[in-house]
Amino acid sequence: MHRRLGVFGHNPRAGRPAARSRVAGRVETQERFGGGSTMSVTALIRAMRPHHWLKNGLVFVPILLNHDVFDLHALWLGLVAFVAFSLIASAIYLLNDIKDVEADRRHPTKCKRPLAAGEITAGQAYAAVPLLLAAAFSTVLLVPQPWHYLLALLAYLFLALAYLLFLKRKLLVDVLGLAAMHTLRILVGNAAAAIPISSWLLAFSMFLFLSLALVKRYAELRITEDQSGLKKAGRGYHAEDIEALSQLGMASGCTCALIMALYVDSANVKQLYRHPELIWLLCPIVLYQMARIWFMARRGGMPDDPLVFMIRDWRSQLMGLVVVVIMVAATILP
Repeated sequence: MHRRLGVFGHNPRAGRPAARSRVAGRVETQERFGGGSTMSVTALIRAMRPHHWLKNGLVFVPILLNHDVFDLHALWLGLVAFVAFSLIASAIYLLNDIKDVEADRRHPTKCKRPLAAGEITAGQAYAAVPLLLAAAFSTVLLVPQPWHYLLALLAYLFLALAYLLFLKRKLLVDVLGLAAMHTLRILVGNAAAAIPISSWLLAFSMFLFLSLALVKRYAELRITEDQSGLKKAGRGYHAEDIEALSQLGMASGCTCALIMALYVDSANVKQLYRHPELIWLLCPIVLYQMARIWFMARRGGMPDDPLVFMIRDWRSQLMGLVVVVIMVAATILP
């Protein structure tokens, strides 16, 4: 579907040029004159991608792994970090859509985004960005260690802007940037709740999110696969890179399980769990989950964002529940 040209599945034998002209004229008019005196609030909210806020639940991971799940103050601090990250992420999404609006209109699925579809204008999106950022950084006043928390938020904002303006067009650097941004969500959770950073969790997170970032690029490359691959979308990949992406992603996924296996024998596990041997059961679950994600991606059944897919997928939810049960059993069993 090419929204800019107005292709909506009309009768191919009649009215197509007129339809294209009307839709193209509407988009051009909105871009030039700010979309009229009214703005669709629902369209602006959709452009902020609230369904992606689920990913910011990663800020609660340090709290859960530190066994502070019943500490209401720690959970409150995690909620503060969650809101801040969601607002910053939405601001970045708006800037991204402004920058990539022409490429999105040529994309088979991204053409439905509100800015690419002409439902909001670039001016309206720009106006929302400073408001979102101001609200996000005001949460610094609510945490016990504001400087560490502020530095973590600034690091994420800097990396996100660098990714938007430069890194996303660089081969492999883009997926490393995505992995780092997801890992920073966990670090913000550490900073908000004043929990010491675990090197094991950082190592596991980087390889996990690297594999998921590679899934994201793999899925995009499948959608746009032709002689130029993602070059049309301003990315650094060609169609022939698709197997290399798959192999590197699966290797990163297996590395997650290896790190988990090494973690089981660490002093951290022995301090946190009465039965650390039960944590071994997490290794095959990690292997299963990562292998399944890649099998689905190779079959063409993976949407653009695998992390959101995992949060919504019932099998992934079941695996998450099994992980929680294992960790609770390892903690409370006599």
